[in-house]
Amino acid sequence: MQRLNLRPASALAIYAHPDDADVAAGGLLAQWASEGGAVHLVVVCDGGKGAHAESTNSSSLRATRRAELQLAADLMGVATVTTLDRPDGGVTNDEELRSALVGLIRQHRPNVVIAPDPTATFFGGVYVNHRDHRETGWAALDAVAPAAAMPLYFPEQGPAHQVDHLLLSGTHEPDVVADVTSTIDVKVKAVLAHASQLAGDADAIRQVVYERAEQAGRPVGVAFGEAFRLVELAF
Repeated sequence: MQRLNLRPASALAIYAHPDDADVAAGGLLAQWASEGGAVHLVVVCDGGKGAHAESTNSSSLRATRRAELQLAADLMGVATVTTLDRPDGGVTNDEELRSALVGLIRQHRPNVVIAPDPTATFFGGVYVNHRDHRETGWAALDAVAPAAAMPLYFPEQGPAHQVDHLLLSGTHEPDVVADVTSTIDVKVKAVLAHASQLAGDADAIRQVVYERAEQAGRPVGVAFGEAFRLVELAF
């Protein structure tokens, strides 16, 4: 395990649901933004099914989650937020999604793309990784390598762009840890901004975020960390 040493001029985070980026990489995104990097966020789903109560109104929930997403993004210093508004549970790694992601990669021209690791399905025998996470991860991988870098893929989406690095979160094969000690409090605030997802227990969620960051940071000797699988695409 190594300590991550990247300071991109531009970074693009691609996640399925409004709260996913904050949970997975909120500390690192906030760190890069604080260092002057242009951090861009793409959220594929509209968040309209993210509730356990049967009485929840989907339309109202979508509006609530959109507002929570913007609040969290503002806290982290995210430059732009793009929502693709696919219904929760309806993400498929299809040509339409890949085209949209290629267009955003070519627009923002990031040095680094962060996305979920689609190969991670089962966690500790107690959690099955959401299908939206896996499909978003596959679409992000396919959009980055090779589509965005090759001009004959989706030529209508603008000039080709080669991403230098991929960082995959929620992975079973982490090999780098980002030191997010200076931004862990921002990450916690961003996670808590998604009040509709907290089931009324903000203190418990806050504690979990700190504990997981402490655990992630331990292998590289930092107080708080976020772990990723690093893929180097350009040399």
